[in-house]
This record gives sequence, C-alpha cells and structure tokens, in this order.
Amino acid sequence: MPSSGEILVVPKNGQGHLLPCFELCKHLISRNYHITLLVDSDISSSIPSSVLQSPLFRVSDISALPPPPGSGPNPSVHQQLSRGIEALLTQRDPSSPQPVCAVVDHIMNKNQEVFSKFGIPTVVFITSGACWAAVQHAIWVARPADMRPGEVRALPGLPEEMVLKYSDLKQRRHWLRAPHKQGGSGGPQAHSSGPAPPRGPPFPGEPAPWVEEVKTSAAILINTCDDLEHPFLDYVANLTRKPVWGVGPLLPDQYWQSTESLLRDREIRPKKESNYTDDEIIGWLDQQPRRSVLYVSFGSEVGPSMEEYPELAKALEESTRPFIWVIQRKAGRPVIQTGQPSSAAQDQEYFPHDLDSKVGKRGLIIHGWAPQLLILSHPSTGGFVSHCGWNSTVESTVRGVPLLAWPIRGDQYYNAKLVAGHLKVGAMVSEGYPADVVTKVDILHGIEKVLTDAEIRRQSEILRGKFENGFPASSLASFDAFVENFTDPKAAWLRAPI
Repeated sequence: MPSSGEILVVPKNGQGHLLPCFELCKHLISRNYHITLLVDSDISSSIPSSVLQSPLFRVSDISALPPPPGSGPNPSVHQQLSRGIEALLTQRDPSSPQPVCAVVDHIMNKNQEVFSKFGIPTVVFITSGACWAAVQHAIWVARPADMRPGEVRALPGLPEEMVLKYSDLKQRRHWLRAPHKQGGSGGPQAHSSGPAPPRGPPFPGEPAPWVEEVKTSAAILINTCDDLEHPFLDYVANLTRKPVWGVGPLLPDQYWQSTESLLRDREIRPKKESNYTDDEIIGWLDQQPRRSVLYVSFGSEVGPSMEEYPELAKALEESTRPFIWVIQRKAGRPVIQTGQPSSAAQDQEYFPHDLDSKVGKRGLIIHGWAPQLLILSHPSTGGFVSHCGWNSTVESTVRGVPLLAWPIRGDQYYNAKLVAGHLKVGAMVSEGYPADVVTKVDILHGIEKVLTDAEIRRQSEILRGKFENGFPASSLASFDAFVENFTDPKAAWLRAPI
C-alpha cells in the first residue's frame, strides 16, 4: 500500500519534548504517512526501536553540516538546523512529491522560515498542555502590574475558577539544574553548541511568546485532549483563528493498553542508573496498603531550593505515611540563567544522609532514575508530590493519582492551576506559594490533603474513569481530522500564507 504522503518532523531535545514527539510520529505512521525526522546526532540516539523499525520512518541527521558563513564560533541550534533543513530540501528530487506539511516543535519555531521558502505548510506542535498557553496569554491581557496583595482578578475567556491571584505573580526566577549527558542519572543533555540559553519562560504579565511562534503556522497540534482541557483548547483556537487539534496525551501504547494493570517502564523506556531494581520497588509497594504511598519526584531538570529540601525531608520523617522519594543528582543546586552553576553554589548538593535510618522500611529513597509509570500504576500509590511537568501531570491524572503540586518554573505553574483549580484532582503545596518558601508544616498539610481529602479522591477517580477505555476518542478523531485535511480541497489552512 503506497504511503499517503510525507510529513517532516522537527523535534526539540529534552525528554519532555522527545517522548511525545515519538508518540506523535507513531500515530501518523499508523495512518500510513511517511515520517522524516529532522534531527542532530544527540537526538538520533534517543529514538526508540518501536519507531525506528517502521518502514515508514526515517531519520535525516543534519548535525554534521557546517554552520552558515558569518555565524560566529558558536552558531545556535536553530541556525544549524535551519541550514541543514534547507540543504536537505534543496537536494530533494524535483520529481518527488512535496511533503504535505512540516510538524515543528513550538520551541523550534524559527525553522518555519525555511519551510516557507519551499512552500511547505508548517504545523506547530505544543508538547505541553493548552492551559499553559491560554492562561499565559490571558494574564498578559489582564495587565496585572497594578495588582495588590490579596487581590484576585478574573481572566476573561477562561473558566471562572482559573482566576489570577496576586501570589501567582511571584514566580521564581528560572533556575535549572546543570545538564547531564544522556544515559547517566540526570536528564537529557543540553545542546553543546550555541550561545547561552535564554532566561526561560515569561513571567506573569509579560507577552506570551507562543502567540508569535504560531503566527506563521497553518495549524496547531497540542499534547492534550478534550477531557482534560476543552475550554483551554477553545481559547487557543479562538485567539489564533487557526485549526487547533488536541491529539494527546501522547503516552506510550503500553500505557493505554493496560489502564488497570501494572506498567513496566523497562519495556517502554530505556532504564538509567538507580540504586533499586524494578522488582525491589514492586516488592516494597506490594507490602503497603492500597492508596497509602506518597510518591515524591521533581523530574530530571528542576527541583526545590536548597532551603526547601531539608523541609521536605523533615516532613517525610514526621509523617506516618509510607513514601518513595526520588532524588536526582545535584538536587537543590541552583543554576543561573546562563546554564552554569553560580560560584556560591558550586559545591552544594542536597543529600538526606540520615533520613533512611530514621524512617526505616517506611520510606524508599531512590537515587537517580525511577520507574515512574510503574510506581503510578501500582495500587498502593495514593499521591504524587510533583513539579507538574506536563508528562508527569498527565501520567498521574490519567491513573487517578492525586497531585500535590510544587511547580518550579514555566508551564508548571499553569499545570498546577489546572490540577488544583480546574480539574480539582490535587492541591497546591502551599497557599502562599510561590512567593513564600515551602515549609515542613506546608508539606505535612499537603500530604494529608492529597491522601485523605474525599473530594480530591472522588474527582481523581472520575477523571481516571474517562480514560479506562484507552487513548481518548476525541484525540483519535483529532488525528483523523488532521490527516483528512491533506486530501480535502476545501482545507483552507493548507493554502494559508506561511
């Protein structure tokens, strides 16, 4: 059977971007589209075999191409990719069919200019949720510069519970943990070339960059679904006046095929360094009462401050609840906006030296990588202390595990508002957060709330029930609508100027 056409895909490095991108590719391949992934060698090594084995999938490695003249000693990732993409498109056989579109991660939006030269429509792919995009823009529209302590302001166009509080304006500066190479105990490696990274997402009240990033695109794909974020998808569509499709949550096939059984991460994702095996973790979880275990993990890139980690340790010690705490390398070590550790923090790294001896078998402290899907799918897990990265948020909510939201940066703040305010399947770690330092008392209160609050548990079960039949029907319909537009002569978005 001949391919329905070719779709070019430009991802961004980093686990939170690559994992949903690979799942997106699999959905498009299942609809008989040939996928060409345009990447550098750092990303090539991360592609799972389940994607590589498809005859409709190929990788174009463009990392070896020289930088453009006059680009300086450290050309940016965007410059290198743009040059590589342009060379690839220039070398194509003129008689070969034109790609139907290019799907570009919204962070890599500058590459849209190259595709426009060749008349290829671009579709922006947002790997996080729609709430982040909608609330970020709505706050800018609300002009919050004159807000006073204690004031609450409505955000027009959004659900009434998504109000702007004065404390929401006190987001912390963009601290990032120093990057590690892939395969180690840390997160994906930052690209080795190019200038220092930007300072990060805008603060509340600043213009939302994504609005500019999607202006030249023909359509938008978002890693979410109607059951999670219908009003926010509508907001983005009304604002941009473009086709917007919720095509997620883009989680592995195994996740959706076993919504009532235990997941094995090692069958889905490459395992990294850890001080516990999966079987040891399962054995420990099997000994705990149903819905009693608190899972604590902040991912591989961010975490609380050095002042807050000891508060967390004391809370876990004083709580009577069994817990699993995942501690990444360089936990608590701040990194300034250039991506390099500050001189005052060079030797700082939080490590709870005596916590394990104090809590005994009640706690499991994992250093390095943890099988998160396994832990969240185990019936003993009852709550998740999380930074609310989008992948962690959907992995937890779809499994019905309430969240104690402790956002650190960027979209995590808006994901936390979605969880605690709109979906009501969790709570914020502190009423005054992020303006105030999180204390032991805050954490103890939050632990009890997510593990015992009847309404949070009821809402979590209701939401979990919506996904018991697997991948959302609304997202399957969105994928079908997206690809059907390629053969629809009335599909105006494919003819839109780019």
